[in-house]
Amino acid sequence: MDTSTSAYRLLELTAISGECSPSVMVHLGIGKSYGEKLITRLKSENYLRTHYKDGLRGYRLTSRGKKLLLSENPSRFSFYLNGSTDTNRPRSDYPRRLRLQQASIAYAMLQNSGVEIYRDRKPLLFHPGTQDLQKAPCRMALPAFYHSREVKELGAEAVKINNSRTIGILLAPECIYAVFCTGGALMKWEYRTELKVKALLSYHASRGILSGIGIGIGTGYHPDTPIKALIIGSGMDTSIKLMESTGGFQKSYFYLDSSFDYFHYVPDDAAGETMLRLLCSPALLKALRNLLLSDLHPPCPDYGLEHDAVSDGMPVLLAFDFDMLRLSRFRTALSFHGLMGNLICFDFQKPVLQQYFGDAAAIDTIDLKKFEGRFLH
Repeated sequence: MDTSTSAYRLLELTAISGECSPSVMVHLGIGKSYGEKLITRLKSENYLRTHYKDGLRGYRLTSRGKKLLLSENPSRFSFYLNGSTDTNRPRSDYPRRLRLQQASIAYAMLQNSGVEIYRDRKPLLFHPGTQDLQKAPCRMALPAFYHSREVKELGAEAVKINNSRTIGILLAPECIYAVFCTGGALMKWEYRTELKVKALLSYHASRGILSGIGIGIGTGYHPDTPIKALIIGSGMDTSIKLMESTGGFQKSYFYLDSSFDYFHYVPDDAAGETMLRLLCSPALLKALRNLLLSDLHPPCPDYGLEHDAVSDGMPVLLAFDFDMLRLSRFRTALSFHGLMGNLICFDFQKPVLQQYFGDAAAIDTIDLKKFEGRFLH
């Protein structure tokens, strides 16, 4: 099979996710009509099969499909297509299947955003024995994503994060993201476990695998490298559920806590892919911030709240990176001080921010298409 085709890309994503969501087709640039023909062909050639249960439809590899990928690129797929792992022998219970499908969408988005996701194209940082290699840092292309199972190759050190909801970590040039998928509902959440994820990554950024001491990224991350949460969800409306959640019974579901200092939200669509590109590029973030701040006044310490600038006497918050924790603090501070604020965000983010802030903030928008035209093309 031609490895450059949409058919092969679909098989690849199915291999590393275990069960692929039909929604992945959109991220592969495949229309509905062609998508139906493609699935029919792959099923007739016995590379793919449909798994339908509890109202959830997904695609899984057949034995022939696995053999094809393993023969084409064993170094890329053997990790996922051997043993009794969820990717090789996915279970049939609904929650596990849903997590696999949500992850498949995230992988497609990351790949479209220029993030390296395949094992044969990145150093196996967490593989047993890596720490025993030479102390000189190895260079690698960033951004790069490591599946949660790849991180857990650390062995006993990673046992403490076994119950984490993260699907993996995204290594960006100046920060590290723990990536979560929540779909359209609140995900299960255990504060102490996610705090341990942050602690583990902080340790390796300061003096472990990701630092300049051991196998690192270029010259290695520095000790103060920000460890951030990145949540991918269904559309922008899900962000309201996340920001307003109190955790439910016994706080077993997601709520904005102090496990991470940043909680960025990205929708699972084309706009989300642009957001991923932006969040992984310090140069882009700096250029956009400088452009937006060029016509505004500097922050005023007399306001007594966190803000980026002042416009017409109002504190301004740059909200385009959609850090939900920062947005929550800003709304609370505006209410406490009896002030009205000003938000600057992308146009697709405005409706949910209007709903969240109500009359407490005026909102100015950045045209997403114009931003893409100016900064990404």
